[in-house]
Amino acid sequence: MIFMTSLDVKESILVDKLAQLDNLVIAYSGGIDSTYLLKIALDTLGSDKVLAVVMNSELFLDDEFNKAVDLANDMGAQVLGLEMSELADAKIAANTPKSWYYSKKLLYKTIKDAVAADGFTTIADGMIMDDNEDFRPGLIARDEEGVRSFLQEADLYKADIRILAKENGIVNWNKVASCSVASRFPYGTRLTQTAVNRVFASEKYLREDLGYKTVRVRCHGDLARVELPETDLQDAWDKKDEISATLRKLGFNYTTFDMQAFKSGRMNEVLSTDEKLALV
Repeated sequence: MIFMTSLDVKESILVDKLAQLDNLVIAYSGGIDSTYLLKIALDTLGSDKVLAVVMNSELFLDDEFNKAVDLANDMGAQVLGLEMSELADAKIAANTPKSWYYSKKLLYKTIKDAVAADGFTTIADGMIMDDNEDFRPGLIARDEEGVRSFLQEADLYKADIRILAKENGIVNWNKVASCSVASRFPYGTRLTQTAVNRVFASEKYLREDLGYKTVRVRCHGDLARVELPETDLQDAWDKKDEISATLRKLGFNYTTFDMQAFKSGRMNEVLSTDEKLALV
């Protein structure tokens, strides 16, 4: 008798759902969630029936795009690299709470247009159950465009996927989560390429030069609010003069550390329940 854990059951559900498909396009980011989905899809359907679409835009690092393309290729997937101009869309550049909806809408439409003539019938993203616990207007765009979230359909959470990805030999099973740089700006702050590049450069310095794997530089005009895990705050405080001087050279006149430490989705905390409900 073979004993199946709850994670085995979830993975079995995922495999069963994928096995029913003729083919699959995955909106692939190179993150752990979409990588796990890509791995299981390749194992289930075969590389000739799975296409990983990697999207680049001004709101993501080129390095992340290149790494995602390389990893998908290494996994044996068919890969299609695309670009979309988010800052050219006034509704996205305005950086309102609904901008996340327009961003996802543009993503899904760009993918659908690119694969329309290739016979692919199902598009999926890497949304997981944890995404239901935060403010996600992009879920509306997903539903409107008929995109499926198979990881959610299998009731998979981030903690589940990290375990299963490691068991499946996926090299980035412990990759630090990343997201659009739009999340570094308060709602209502118009996004510009200059401001975006300033954040990119600041986070690169903190991540690559100082070694902080998880870091966010929230941009409040000429003030940088640096979010780090609590375990890194003392070390960063000891380097405060160096950090402040470097970020000043990069365009921030003032630098502060967030005493509440890093938290994903921090900018959504200012939204009232009514504001969130108005967008769903």
